[in-house]
Amino acid sequence: MTTTTHARTPATHTGAPPRRSTPRWWADAVGAAAGVSLIVVTALWVANGGLRQLSAGGPEAVTALGRLTGLLASDLLLVQVLLMARVPAVERAFGQDRLARWHRWTGFASFHLMLAHVALITLGYAGTAHTGPLGELWDMIVTLPGMLLATAGTAALVMVVVTSVRRARRRLRYESWHLLHLYAYLGVGLALPHQLWTGADFVASPLARAYWWTLYTAGAGAVLVYRLGLPAWRSWRHRLVVSHVVPEGPGLTSVYLTGRRLDRLPVRAGQFFQWRFLDGPGWSRAHPYSLSATPRTDLLRITVKDLGDGSARVAALRPGTRALVEGPYGKLTGERYTGGPVVMLACGIGVTPLLSLLGELPYRPGEATVVYRARGEAEVAFRDELEWFARHRGVRVRYLYGPRADRTSWLPAGHAGHDDAAMLRRIVPMVPHAHVYVCGPDGWAAAARAAAVAAGVPERRLHTEQFAW
Repeated sequence: MTTTTHARTPATHTGAPPRRSTPRWWADAVGAAAGVSLIVVTALWVANGGLRQLSAGGPEAVTALGRLTGLLASDLLLVQVLLMARVPAVERAFGQDRLARWHRWTGFASFHLMLAHVALITLGYAGTAHTGPLGELWDMIVTLPGMLLATAGTAALVMVVVTSVRRARRRLRYESWHLLHLYAYLGVGLALPHQLWTGADFVASPLARAYWWTLYTAGAGAVLVYRLGLPAWRSWRHRLVVSHVVPEGPGLTSVYLTGRRLDRLPVRAGQFFQWRFLDGPGWSRAHPYSLSATPRTDLLRITVKDLGDGSARVAALRPGTRALVEGPYGKLTGERYTGGPVVMLACGIGVTPLLSLLGELPYRPGEATVVYRARGEAEVAFRDELEWFARHRGVRVRYLYGPRADRTSWLPAGHAGHDDAAMLRRIVPMVPHAHVYVCGPDGWAAAARAAAVAAGVPERRLHTEQFAW
């Protein structure tokens, strides 16, 4: 069964020259810098009498711990801002899935430290003044400079954290979650300034002031440059517009876009953009869609599955509609491909970035295998293009049909009696020697990755990226 409306020849070249591989030490350097920042903050606290206060015991020690937790929370909040700022060097070093894990960890860690800071400072001040904690908290909010702003910022951060819990996130549409998540910037902006006005660890030392102002400036500057300035400049420079829209099958739509100087757009096959289409109300909400064809100097293609309000309206886009973009993002690219066998494991709409990679990677005939997991033939997208690659580039395509297994597995129910790794080696005997690319829903992708590792694929040749929010 062919799911496209007409035959098309896939693109097999990129518009921009290949970018050099990101050095592996970049990720280690960024992680080390984050760790060093926490050490610096602790050292500043010690230099400002933190250990002396702690050894004194009583309310003074509680206040000292409150200062330390507040400083660590502030530092992690600013690290989180830098992770959210889409700095290209950081994006290339980590990739989206790893960056998301860091972002989540720093977010929850800074939030719990912030709650500890509020509780400890309140108890310490109340003990010193011999007042009740609730009365002391209210007195601080209404009398200390910046505390009303800090309270509003804390409320915004509480809302962001609550909606980031997996159970709550599953109940929200992507559009709603994304809008609420932007309040993290407001929360950070309101919660931190009170420390500049009243925090002893900020006002007592020129070195501390220099450190914190540098960190604040770097965070704010990164957001302004990379979340606002660079996307605005690229959208203006390349002026992407919808060329035509093609229905690919039930609930699946491809959008073709043209623009200016696409040869200068630094995008690679396998990457994605955050897209905003200027087609009416709701255009301001961005949606992450991967390229589903190798980028060309005159044309880009994305393919969208109808999973919500934003994706459903894509099918109604009209030719000439302007598109604003953020990106490109993602590390599911061929920058680390060193030649030799290629194995692509796809599930559902996850085939789209892998399809774009098929056109870019310089594998030889017979070296590439695509294993495509779907519920049935009707859900297979781009069968005609996969067959084109099979005929013209010697790609082997294997379809695995059926419902989910009743256990955690990348295999469908009909094959679930087999060991995951053994079945992978049976389908693709060369997999231990191949570069393996995996894309699909989170649970499935984790199972496929585990099967590949168990089948003998080294981590350096295993390429995955998860796009869940």
